[in-house]
Amino acid sequence: MTPSPYIFGIRHHGPGSARSLRAALQQLQPDCVLVEGPPDADALIPLLAHPNMQPPVALLLYMPDQPRQAVYYPFALFSPEWQALSYALAQGITARFMDLPQACQLGEMRQGIEDEDKPSQHDDIGENHESSNPQPLTPNPRADPLGWLAQAAGYSDGERWWEQMVEHRRDGSEIFAAILEAMAALRAELPPDPHPREAQREAYMRQSIRAAQAEGYQRIAVVCGAWHAPALTDLAGTKADTTLLKGLPKVKLQATWVPWTHGRLAYGSGYGAGIESPGWYEHLWHATSAGYTPTEVAARWLVRVARLLREQDFDVSSAHVIEAVRLAEALAALRDRPLPGLAELNEAVQAVFCGGSVLPMRLVHEQLIVGETLGAVPAETPLAPLQQDLAREQKRLRLPASASWRDYDLDLRKPTDLERSHLLHRLNLLAIPWGKLQRSNGGKGTFHELWRVQWQPELAVTLIEAGIWGNTIADAATARACADAETAADLPVLTRLVDQVLLADLPAAIDAVMARLHDRAALASDVGVLMEALPPLANVQRYGNVRRTDTAAVAHVIDGLVLRIGVGLPAACAALDDDAAQAMFERVLAVNSALALLQHTDYTATWQAVLQRVCDLRVVHGLVGGRACRILLDTGALSADEGARRLSLALSAASGPPEAAAWIEGLLRDSGALLLHDTLLWQIIDGWLHDLPAALFLPTLPLLRRTFATFQPAERRMLGERARTGAATLSVSERANQRFDVARAKATLPLLTQLMGLQVIEENV
Repeated sequence: MTPSPYIFGIRHHGPGSARSLRAALQQLQPDCVLVEGPPDADALIPLLAHPNMQPPVALLLYMPDQPRQAVYYPFALFSPEWQALSYALAQGITARFMDLPQACQLGEMRQGIEDEDKPSQHDDIGENHESSNPQPLTPNPRADPLGWLAQAAGYSDGERWWEQMVEHRRDGSEIFAAILEAMAALRAELPPDPHPREAQREAYMRQSIRAAQAEGYQRIAVVCGAWHAPALTDLAGTKADTTLLKGLPKVKLQATWVPWTHGRLAYGSGYGAGIESPGWYEHLWHATSAGYTPTEVAARWLVRVARLLREQDFDVSSAHVIEAVRLAEALAALRDRPLPGLAELNEAVQAVFCGGSVLPMRLVHEQLIVGETLGAVPAETPLAPLQQDLAREQKRLRLPASASWRDYDLDLRKPTDLERSHLLHRLNLLAIPWGKLQRSNGGKGTFHELWRVQWQPELAVTLIEAGIWGNTIADAATARACADAETAADLPVLTRLVDQVLLADLPAAIDAVMARLHDRAALASDVGVLMEALPPLANVQRYGNVRRTDTAAVAHVIDGLVLRIGVGLPAACAALDDDAAQAMFERVLAVNSALALLQHTDYTATWQAVLQRVCDLRVVHGLVGGRACRILLDTGALSADEGARRLSLALSAASGPPEAAAWIEGLLRDSGALLLHDTLLWQIIDGWLHDLPAALFLPTLPLLRRTFATFQPAERRMLGERARTGAATLSVSERANQRFDVARAKATLPLLTQLMGLQVIEENV
C-alpha cells in the first residue's frame, strides 16, 4: 500500500472491487474514510447503518424551488462505496464524502454553464451519479478508459475485461496498486482536459484529504473512481487548488435517501456509471462472501435460472443443470479464464436449457441478470411532507411499492379497495403515474377496476415537485384539480377533469370544477367540442353513484349538451372532407356509446331523430351517413328493408365508387355480422361490385379491403366461404313466408321439458 493517504481506485458497483476494498480496509484499520460522493449529504451517512436500510438505494439531492433539478447517487450492496461506509460506521470511525459539492455543480447548471465532460452511458469508473436532466454527451476518450485497457488486452469491451481481471479475482491484495499504475499510465498518454469540471472535482477531493490530515487523522482511506486515483496521490499545489475552486456558484439543496432498483443500475436505464448485470453481480457478491468455490458459484446461478424457467413451464431437470455447469466450465477453460463468467453461463443456458432458442434468454436477462430488486429506506429518513403522507397511505391500504409490476383487481363495494382507487386516481391527478388503470374484461361490472401498479425511482422527484400543491395527497390533488380547471383550454379537457375529480373523491374540488364547467359549456359553440365533452360526463353520471360520489350537478350540463348536439350535428356533418369525416365518425361513435350508457329515454329519442336527419342529408360524407344508418338499424329505429333501400341509393350510379365505398365502410366497419346475416344487403353489394366497370373496380377494391380488414377473422372466413360457394340464405321477408314445420318443432318438446325442469309444455304451436 502507498503511504497515507491510502488511495483505493475502484469501479462503481463492482463486487470484486467491493470485496477487495473490504479486505484492504480490514488490513489497514484506517481512522478516517473519505468516499467519492456529495458532501451535501454527509448528515445522511449514519442512516446507512440503520437495520431497515436495504440497498439498492440512492442519495437524492434536489433544489427545493426546482425539484426537477436533481441528482441521484445510487448504491447497491456490492458497491465499493457502500461497503466502505458500512465498514467505517461499524468500526465507529469518521466517514465523509469528498467530491465537489452538488450545490456548486447544480449552481453552475443554473447559470447555464454547459457541462460537456459528463460521462457516457458506458463510463464504468467515472461518475457515480445520475442527473434527472442529462445534457448532450460529447465524445471524450476519458469517458471509457476501461475500453482502452480492454482493447490492449484483446477483450471486446471494458466490461468483459474488468470482470475477468477484477470481479473474478480471488486474491485482491495487490489489485489497487495495479489499478493506480494502469490509470496513471493511461492519463499520461492523454492531453490535459480542456474542461474545468473534472479538475475542480479532483481539486476539491485533494482539499478534503488535506482537511482530514489537518484534523490529525493518520491513516486516511480514500475511496474514489479508478480514473481519479492518480490525481489524488500528490497533495502539493494547495494554492492552485484554492484558486481553481474560488468563486464557484452555489445553490440551496436538500438531500434524502430514496429506494432504488437494480434495473436503474443497468446500462439500459441510461445511467452513466451503469453496469450490464446488477443481478449477476449481486449473486457474485453473496456467493464469494459465503466462500463458495468457482464451481459452486456457477452451479448456484444455474439452479436459479432453472427454477425461473421451470416456473414458466420449461422442461429443465437436474441433469440439465449438471450438463450446463460442465459446458460453462469447459468454455471458460478454452478461453483461459479462471472461472465461468456471465458470457459462458449464458451460452450454456441457451444451449442446454433453451435448445438454442434466444427468446427465453430475454426472460433470464430481465428477471435474473438485471432483476428488479427494490430497496427500502428507514422511517427516520428525512422526507418531504407529501412523501411521508404517501408512505402512510401505502402502509394503511397495504399497497407496497414494488419495482416489478403488480395487478390489483379492486372491488369498489369494499371500503379498502375503494380507498385504494381514490389514492391511485389522486396520484394520477398529480401526474404521479404509480398506477395505470387497465381496460376491464368484465370482472365485477361497474364495481370493478383493474390497476397495474409499478414504482419507478424517479417518481420520488415527481412527488417532491408535487409538494407545491399541499402536504397531503388529498390536499395536493384538490389544489391541482382547481388550478387545472382554471387553466383548462377547452371543454373536453374540463369534462375529463370532472371525471377524474369524482373518481378521486375530492369533494372540495367539485364545486370549483363544476362552476368552471358550467361557464365553459354555456360559451362553447363548436359541435365537435360538445360531442367530445359528453362521453366523460356520461361516464360520471352513470358510474358516479356506484363510487359513492354525488353527480346531481352533472345531469343539468348533460341536458344542455344533448340538446345543443341535436340542433347542430346535421349542419356539422355537411360537406366534410375525408379527414374531417373520420373525426366526425369517431365522435358519433363516442356520443352513441355515451347515450347508450345513460339509458335515458328522452336522450335516445333526440339522438335517433338527429341521426335520421343526418341520413337524409344530400351532402353528407358516406362514412358518417353509413354509420348513422347502421346505428338506426341496430336500435330498430330503421327497418331492414329501409336500410337496404338507403344502401341501394348510396350505391346507385349517381354516386361515384369512392363515395359508395365510404358509405359501405361507415355501415359495416368493425362488424361483418350485418352483411353475413342479411341476404338483401349482401345481394345489393354483390350486384354493385359485379356491375362496376374494370376501370373503376381496381381503384375501389382497396377501399373495400380496408373495410373488410376491420372484421373479425371468423367473420372474414365465413364471408369468404359464402362468396366461394355462392350459397344464398333467405331474407327476413322470405323466411317469414316459409311454411312452419310443426312436426319438427314438436320433436324438440320432450327434450326442452327435461332441460327446463317442466312437467308439461302446452302444444301451442
